[in-house]
Amino acid sequence: MANFSKSNVPQFSVDVYQNEYLPEGGREVNAIVTVTATGGGTAPGAAPRAYAAEQGPSAAVAIMVDCSGSMDYPKTKMRNARDATAAAIDTLRDGVHFAVIGGTHVAKEVYPGGGRLAVADATTRDQAKQALRRLGAGGGTAIGTWLRLADRLLSSADVSIRHGILLTDGRNEHESPGDLKATLDTCAGRFTCDARGVGTDWEVKEVTGIASALLGTADIVADPAGLAADFTRMMETAMGKEVADVSLRLWTPVGTEIAFVKQVAPAVEDLTGRRTEAGPRAGDYPTGSWGDEARDYHVCVRVPAANIGQEMLAARVSLVIPRSDGSADSLGAQGLVRAVWTDDMTASTSINPQVAHYTGQAELAQVIQQGIDLRKAGDIDGATAKLGRAVQLASASGNADTAKLLAKVVDVVDAATGTVRLKTKVAEADEMTLETRSTKTVRVKK
Repeated sequence: MANFSKSNVPQFSVDVYQNEYLPEGGREVNAIVTVTATGGGTAPGAAPRAYAAEQGPSAAVAIMVDCSGSMDYPKTKMRNARDATAAAIDTLRDGVHFAVIGGTHVAKEVYPGGGRLAVADATTRDQAKQALRRLGAGGGTAIGTWLRLADRLLSSADVSIRHGILLTDGRNEHESPGDLKATLDTCAGRFTCDARGVGTDWEVKEVTGIASALLGTADIVADPAGLAADFTRMMETAMGKEVADVSLRLWTPVGTEIAFVKQVAPAVEDLTGRRTEAGPRAGDYPTGSWGDEARDYHVCVRVPAANIGQEMLAARVSLVIPRSDGSADSLGAQGLVRAVWTDDMTASTSINPQVAHYTGQAELAQVIQQGIDLRKAGDIDGATAKLGRAVQLASASGNADTAKLLAKVVDVVDAATGTVRLKTKVAEADEMTLETRSTKTVRVKK
């Protein structure tokens, strides 16, 4: 197992891409903020106090496995789920706290039990894999109970990174949508969670909603045989996280307001409604846990109208780790969003390439979802128009993965113009894959 030292954390940088020029009376400033974390585990410099080495083990992980009755159909599904969980356990780094939860209409501790977490080493990994043999299918599905148990277990560990992995094969039938939402609201900010749907009998919006609320990833594993590889990748990514609870802090001057903040790469995620106030004129937007990686955010700022020749700082972007007492540790990275009013029409009407690209990617995610919803509702013309626009956007932006998924749902006549025909027969797995992965974006070529 790899050694891990929390005395070294990634070094963060912020780059801002924008057209700062506005016409007279112009009030909307758009910028793409690229946040990059590099050198985790090897970068020089002390960690913020919240992540000092004396705090003990670095991470805690809870693996939630659906054990409802449907996991027995076919029989291989439960076996593949056990094998996948074993593969994830093998990927745990020494010293990481972990637990396995069996989920039905109630949540049960599979390993280690007793309301506690195990600490990963050769012995506990072997014990956990032995315990998996007792996993069987039977009962209903109430995912909120799984998440609440995971939260209790994860919060018992004095660690910096808390992460969940959740697998389900069915709909959340034994719990109201309101109960699940209340659970997600409680768990948000306490741990991150990746969610996976196996087979085709689960509800895409439930699984993606869980991942969205808990700042994790969502995906489909249509063939249960692919679970082990997927769980291994998820756990490897989780083990690569080195800083938790990073927030994008935006400060704006008087008279200026934030219209929206969206993560736009590697996937579209609207963060606007998740703002927490952080002092005069400042607000924090949660981004979750980070390892060595880069993400892009679209920030839209409304500024007061001004005359030609005037300029102003529209927003200051920084990265912080908020503390429970209201203070925050700065990660030392900052970027500026500016506004300059000009009568140069060429300058003021030019769209920054990064802004244009990600505006298109956000629209792509939206029209795919709209197209699928219309198709399910039987509106063939509406679905064709929306999915045709999606094909056009995917082609123009070079999003080849999404283009391939769209081609399984529509026959593409002309990608450049978005001329398509809906396929008369579409495999359920293909439609669910397109819907689940609709928010995944490609980064702009800088």
